[in-house]
Amino acid sequence: MILHVIRTEPSLHQPMFYFLAMLALTDLCMGLSTVHTVLGIFWGLIQDINLDACIAQAYFIHGLSFMESSVLLAMSFDRYIAICNPLRYSSILTNAKIVKIGVAIICRSSMLIPPVIIRLKFLNYCRPHFLSHSFCLHQDLIRMACGDIRFNSIYGLALVISNLLLDSVLILMSYIMILHTVLAIASREERMKSLQTCVSHISAVLVFYIPIIGLTMVHRFGQHLSPLVQVLMGNIYILFPPLMNPIIYSIKTQQIRVRVQRLFLKGT
Repeated sequence: MILHVIRTEPSLHQPMFYFLAMLALTDLCMGLSTVHTVLGIFWGLIQDINLDACIAQAYFIHGLSFMESSVLLAMSFDRYIAICNPLRYSSILTNAKIVKIGVAIICRSSMLIPPVIIRLKFLNYCRPHFLSHSFCLHQDLIRMACGDIRFNSIYGLALVISNLLLDSVLILMSYIMILHTVLAIASREERMKSLQTCVSHISAVLVFYIPIIGLTMVHRFGQHLSPLVQVLMGNIYILFPPLMNPIIYSIKTQQIRVRVQRLFLKGT
């Protein structure tokens, strides 16, 4: 619905909404790559998965997670330019630059993962073949392997640091500079108006990173917890952001909210 509204409404053909369209497309792909196995398991229709299909699903899950993190970083850059350098906003974020940012996000998210994912195909899986979640993750597969997994462990950690951790630090730095600029504004109303333009993005960042941190903590330090906790945290990590992001942007972004309401009123 958001993609349709942005595509058909000329007034929304702006950098902020182009990035929102990238986020919506990423969430849609994440849902398409995972929901069918989640529902199949919960409905008792699926009890096993082919190794090749599992590896492919792991590639899409991790690639799309890195892509969503990159899009959120690009959106924070958009908010930084809009608030800290508004007079040059349209000259800095031109359509050509947005296309380049989009291509860079796709390349960064899709080209760094194959080395660690392809290696999964050639590992020897001699431990019990039970996944911790209702979908395939890299850390689940290497846990079942008996061979040398040092490359997967080290490379996987490097990917997390160079993508998720770096992105979160850069997002935090952008908001520190945004807050510094906003606090320098004399009018309280103008300060609140500037901050309100960031509420949707901040909410999307929290919705994405809090489940990742929770799942990581459960995997690292929650060995004594019930397996149901891991399943719950895994499903929140996969399903919660695609569920909440459209709701957040439909409620908090006036332009989107008005167009969505108009879309439904046309239907009635």
